[in-house]
This record gives sequence, structure tokens and C-alpha cells, in this order.
Amino acid sequence: MSTTNKPVNQKAWLLVLPVIICVAFSAILPLMTVVNYSVQDIISPERRVFVGTEWFAAVMRDEDLHAALWRQLTFSFAVLAVEIPLGIALALSMPAQGWRASLVLVLVALSLLIPWNVVGTIWQIYGRADIGLLGMVLQKMGFDYSYTGNALHAWITVLVMDVWHWTPLVALLCYAGLRSIPDAYYQAARIDGASKFAVFRYIQLPKMRGVLMIAVLLRFMDSFMIYTEPFVLTGGGPGNATTFLSQYLTQKAVGQFDLGPAAAFSLIYFLIILLLCFVLYNWMQRVGTATKENTGG
Repeated sequence: MSTTNKPVNQKAWLLVLPVIICVAFSAILPLMTVVNYSVQDIISPERRVFVGTEWFAAVMRDEDLHAALWRQLTFSFAVLAVEIPLGIALALSMPAQGWRASLVLVLVALSLLIPWNVVGTIWQIYGRADIGLLGMVLQKMGFDYSYTGNALHAWITVLVMDVWHWTPLVALLCYAGLRSIPDAYYQAARIDGASKFAVFRYIQLPKMRGVLMIAVLLRFMDSFMIYTEPFVLTGGGPGNATTFLSQYLTQKAVGQFDLGPAAAFSLIYFLIILLLCFVLYNWMQRVGTATKENTGG
């Protein structure tokens, strides 16, 4: 058999050029600007002093940053612990076909259409004890609820608000994963007399592993970068109870105009997100591999 070598057409790189240009202007150049600011003391637009890694050392010693990081981690993992199981349960309860399925899909996705600042405003009114439905009901039930005066109430309100807003995303991803499972698996399970829990444990959950990985990574990244909703709802208060990393960064950069420390903190923030997403991704990969080995698939 004769083999022919196809000529390499380097003009194909021209098709990728628009993407490279967009990424350069939207990500690489701003990132390099932040790196440049992180090693300088910007006294004025005309005066800048090179300080090396001084800002990074100062940021790492900042106790307020440590507290904000702990609050952020607690919030993000609480979001995952609530939204992932709730989204799976919601997807399992949704109808599989017919006009009911279309109607339920539209209703479930409604909260995702609401802008972030509007979500904060809705819950700001909803939680008020004088005019808000939630606040009035809790007050009449005997709970002294106040998201503006009680740190725990504020934190729980922000968490419930995020669950209400973003659980439908997890549910829609899981629903898509469930609909992609061939009917042959369910038919074999019925022949074997498998229970509903066994079907979920050995068929549905392993087949949803891919979409669950996407859901976990998306929700972790989004929750770790949350800013608008808690800023509109509580302004970071009461005290610093709901001041997460993004709000702390904004206070540094905009409120105090400390561009050098803010740039250094931005890079550390970026690296923390990359590291945690890498750990989560590899952990879910190992869990999925172990599941396949245990189930023989």
C-alpha cells in the first residue's frame, strides 16, 4: 500500500487568529497590567516605585484577608453541599417527556433569567420585616429575624438567596444527563428487579458524573467570585459577616485606592480559584474512576 503525505496548510492558523486576538485583549493584556501594578507602589499616575514582592507579603499577612478567605470557603462549600443534592433531586422529580416537561423546564429556568443585582434587590425587599413576605412570616412565627442586624441571619439569607438563584442550573445540567441515559439500562434494571435507589446508585449517578463535574466546577467558581448579590442585599454587613473576597478586593482597589496591594491580592485570588478547581476536578475524577471499578463498568 502506498502512503501519501498531505501537505500542511499553515493558513489554517488564520481561522484561530480572531480567537487569539480576543483572548489577548480580554484576558492576557489586563492580566499583565495587574502583574505590573502588583510590583509597584503607585503614588500618582506619573510616579511609580518598584517594590518587588512587598505587596504580596503584605497581603498574605493581612488578617482581614484571612477572615474573608475563611468566610468565602465556608460559603462556597455550603453552596455545593446544598445545591448539588437539591439539583439532583429536582432533576429526578421532573417529568421526562410531554408538554409537562417543557413547562417545568421553563419554570425551573426562570430564576436564571433574573440579573444578579435584581436578585439582591428582590431578596432585600423579601426579607424585610415590615414589607417583606419572608420577614413578616418569620416575625409572626416568633423568630426575631433581621438580616441587617444579625450576622448569622445575614449569612443564611445570602446562602438561601444563592440556592434559590442557582440550583436550577444544577437541576438543568442533571436533567440533561438523565435524558442522555439509554432506555436499555432501565429495562435491564426492571428485569433484574432493581429498586429505585439501586437504579440511582448504579445507573443514573455514574452516568451523570460528567455533568455533575461541570456543575460542581461552575457553582464553585461562581460562588467563590460572588459579589453583586450580597453587596446589594447586605453591603457586606452586618459588620463583615458577608464581606467575601470579591468585596474585600473592591474595598482595597476602589474604596482605599490601594492599587498595588489590590493587584497583588487579585493575582492571589486568581491562583486560589485555579488551585481549588484543580483539586476539585482531580478529586471528582478519582471518585468517578473508583465508581467505574466498583460497578465493573
